[in-house]
Amino acid sequence: MNGELLRYIDTISREKKIEPEVILKSIEQAISIAVGHHLGKRVPVKVLIDRKTGVINAEDDSGVIDPSILGRIAAQETKKAIHLSLKGAESDVVYASFAGKVNTLSSGAISRIEGKDAILLIERVEAVLEQKEQIPGESYRIGNHIKCLIIGVKKQDSEIKIMVSRTHPDFIRKLFEIEVPELADKSVIVKGLVREPGFRTKMAVYSDNPKIDAVGACVGVRGVRIKNIVEEVGDEKIDVIKWSAEPELFIAAAMKPAEVQAIETDTNRKRAKVFVSPDQIALSIGKKGQNIRLATRLTHWEIDVVSSEQLPQEDGSKSQVRPEKGLTVPSEASAPKGVADTPGGGKEASGDPLSRPSGTVGDKPKAVEAKAPTAPQEQKKEESAG
Repeated sequence: MNGELLRYIDTISREKKIEPEVILKSIEQAISIAVGHHLGKRVPVKVLIDRKTGVINAEDDSGVIDPSILGRIAAQETKKAIHLSLKGAESDVVYASFAGKVNTLSSGAISRIEGKDAILLIERVEAVLEQKEQIPGESYRIGNHIKCLIIGVKKQDSEIKIMVSRTHPDFIRKLFEIEVPELADKSVIVKGLVREPGFRTKMAVYSDNPKIDAVGACVGVRGVRIKNIVEEVGDEKIDVIKWSAEPELFIAAAMKPAEVQAIETDTNRKRAKVFVSPDQIALSIGKKGQNIRLATRLTHWEIDVVSSEQLPQEDGSKSQVRPEKGLTVPSEASAPKGVADTPGGGKEASGDPLSRPSGTVGDKPKAVEAKAPTAPQEQKKEESAG
């Protein structure tokens, strides 16, 4: 019996990954309480299981307790004690394991649906995908395997609750890290990522290695890398753009897929006026202001979209032309170098910095002064006078 007890504990220890000492102490405590109740003792009974032989010994303030009494009670309490110790110890093991996996990608199978929440099994442990963490438009069926981001672990008594998400911005980041080795080895860095789940994501990437095309690495040959990610998130549009320390270039890239013709910046107010051709205005703003809203959150600049018909005439004094980028930047803009990363290492800041999208219907573009050129007739008069 005693030898069998140790072998049984050893088997449970290996299967459940629980230290044998944890189980032994739980059994000792359970037997101590049960014997004390049986004998009507107010003083705790001391119980000790020999770690080599498995023999159970007990004594109280009067001496050693009769082994026959101890044997009957021990047989009844050992099973109960093992069950309780396993439940508590397993809970501790699960909590410790998943607490170290917060903000990592995992996958599991849907085991059941509770209301609008989906319950899935991850490593034989239940995880909750609440409705607010589900990509809009997705539906789940029992048995479906899905990827998700572990965002939290809660412990209540012996119950463990694992919270997962498919809407968190880092869900996209982790998917890219799987597909793009350059992200995993840090040769390409994500400088910012903002997302409206199910609709659009904008991700700014950068590499200080001139031989590495940061955007190309994320997109892949013929778009194969980004295609796998888009399929995982239900055809959500993903814009991968090149980060730049120059605000004008970064803002222009953030406005993709719209083509920007020129940018005027107010560094004191951190506000940018973006000039686009009339046929690009709707695209630059996006459906319900989505494109400009995401560009604003990504760059941390408030953006106004203005028709290029309002663009000042270039006379060499007002504007500086960047032909290699196809971008005209007013020379008065002395923007500071560097753009802050997305708060929280890629996590979106709470709230929208704009009360409504700039450049939407009803916005009036600000007047832009342009220096008038000297009339040809006046120039001839000056020459004849000379």
